[in-house]
Amino acid sequence: MSCQKCNPYLNLPRKSSAIYFISEFDEIKKKIERCFSKLEIAYSETDDLIKISCKNPEQFLQNFFKEFKECFSQIEQEVIKLFIETENEKLNYRSVLFSKSLEIFLNHVEDREFFDILEKRNLTSYFQPILEVESDTLFGYEALIRGIKSDGSIMYPNEFFEKTARNDLNFMVDRVCRETALQSASNSKIEKKIFINFMPTAIYDPEFCLQTTMGIAKKLNLNFSNIIFEVIETELVKDQKHLQKILNFYKKQGFKIALDDVGEGYSNLNLLIDMKPDIIKIDRNIISEIDKSPMKKSVYKALYDIANSNGIKVLAEGIERIEEFKTLKSIGVDFVQGFYFGKPTPV
Repeated sequence: MSCQKCNPYLNLPRKSSAIYFISEFDEIKKKIERCFSKLEIAYSETDDLIKISCKNPEQFLQNFFKEFKECFSQIEQEVIKLFIETENEKLNYRSVLFSKSLEIFLNHVEDREFFDILEKRNLTSYFQPILEVESDTLFGYEALIRGIKSDGSIMYPNEFFEKTARNDLNFMVDRVCRETALQSASNSKIEKKIFINFMPTAIYDPEFCLQTTMGIAKKLNLNFSNIIFEVIETELVKDQKHLQKILNFYKKQGFKIALDDVGEGYSNLNLLIDMKPDIIKIDRNIISEIDKSPMKKSVYKALYDIANSNGIKVLAEGIERIEEFKTLKSIGVDFVQGFYFGKPTPV
């Protein structure tokens, strides 16, 4: 089940089609015409729209990718809209309204490898261990997405999510990442807790958006109580009532909730008070070299005391040195994660 928000990406036809370049600004229309004339691209004007005909729109954009990037500034790429007419969808008022920017089309060409990964679902999760301090045992893993390129190399999260954001695919990719994490956990036969990241801004209706996630978890016979959904990018959350609705849905199904990067900002602390998660993950900027900073120790202790007094467990992430671990243990910590204990691995 899908919707317009999860519409994965542009479907560029590879057969004869008409491409309409649309702009409400006369000076930009003239610039498009000058650019086409310079590149010797035949065009016509129809109802104040600039029209070209080509045998293969995808190939056309690939051929003129560099020239269009040089000809039009970033802002101009954003305001120039494109609509590709096909046998199934002819030009009309609605199609003009839903046309997409030239920037998105050029991104589609430039990020072809990224789109190949999504189209073929060449995704997997790497797992980073999380330890329970008191029992000195393995508590679970955080599932971290990785894209697999056509040559077998890895597309790491910084590149993967940068391309996700600039192609406006947060809704679709967030869902795919949740599903990949569940499938990878099942394939690796993990029976411990699994932390799965999700972006609350990518879920507009939990009853609808989370159906596929729920369906996969049930199909794989995963224990819902072992799945911990981790709220990320909390600084983008503007509607806390909406987030509460999502968390209530998760909790009602038997899942656990973790709040990421606590201590990063004021709004984050508000979420801690209002959402009452099962676990909070302290921002790694507080953890890094905490043994050398009295201020960081004070901030961490305050967060730990607030959580502890309200029945919330504390996870310290980003630990890379034994001195950091010893300091945290002396103050109080329930779970730990970081390169000191183990790096993310495929299994």
